[in-house]
Amino acid sequence: MIVARARRPGLALTALLLILVITAAWWALALWPLGAAAPEWLVRTRAVCFGTGRTGLPDAGGWILLVGEPIGMIAALLLVWGESLRADLEHAARRVPGRLMIAAIPIALTGGAWAAWARVERAQGAAAAGIFATDAPLPRRTALVPPALALVDQHSRRTTLDDVRGRWAILTFAFGHCETMCPLIVQDVLRARREQAALDVPVYVITLDPWRDTPERLGTLARAWQLGPHDRALSGSIAQVNATLDAWGIPRRRDERTGALDHGSTVVVIDPDGRVAWRIEGSPSRVAAALRRRT
Repeated sequence: MIVARARRPGLALTALLLILVITAAWWALALWPLGAAAPEWLVRTRAVCFGTGRTGLPDAGGWILLVGEPIGMIAALLLVWGESLRADLEHAARRVPGRLMIAAIPIALTGGAWAAWARVERAQGAAAAGIFATDAPLPRRTALVPPALALVDQHSRRTTLDDVRGRWAILTFAFGHCETMCPLIVQDVLRARREQAALDVPVYVITLDPWRDTPERLGTLARAWQLGPHDRALSGSIAQVNATLDAWGIPRRRDERTGALDHGSTVVVIDPDGRVAWRIEGSPSRVAAALRRRT
């Protein structure tokens, strides 16, 4: 006689655990903070699978996928193997390892939910501050004298704005341990330069985190950010970098306990006369518009 549960005991529970593992991996792929060394394929994968945008969070379709897929899989499991799953859980609860495993499931789910909530809160806080705004027009061109800049690059050479006198240059600000936006800022700037056939315009990336982005580490950062041979990753002593950031009016807030930094996305375009032509706040993608208007 064949009954509905004519299969190996434990298979339904194994299927449930597999669903939970797949869900955890899926959520990690969508929400895990990306640092400067994040490969482009990973950034593109998140954009394709979850509609991940400039905030580093999925779009509405991505959230529906993240929430709906595990619910659908668990619902299907309960529909097909509901009685088997109940029997497997009862069997597992008779032994200490099984009880520990069952107790660990809600703990892991709670921890994962808290981590996801914290990640969303952090990104939404940045968005509320206008960091990721993309709809503002390109500001009017200026001719302001820039603040002083004298830092060390990835080749251990002292670098100033006099080094780019006579040609256009782009300055932006990022750091290697950035969890959300720094890779996007640098990628946006490099993409805009490439799209506008302006490869002769050097990009200077000044660290926001001199505590960890020391001059000795700049070579690694330059490679992670995929900077070109004429581009510069810049750092120096903590006092030098902070004085430079203050002079350029770069707001940031550092958590002394974790080293995490909250900051905006500022891009400065320097003209051949060494003046600030545009200071772009909130949308590095507008760099392309600035490069189109250079003369």
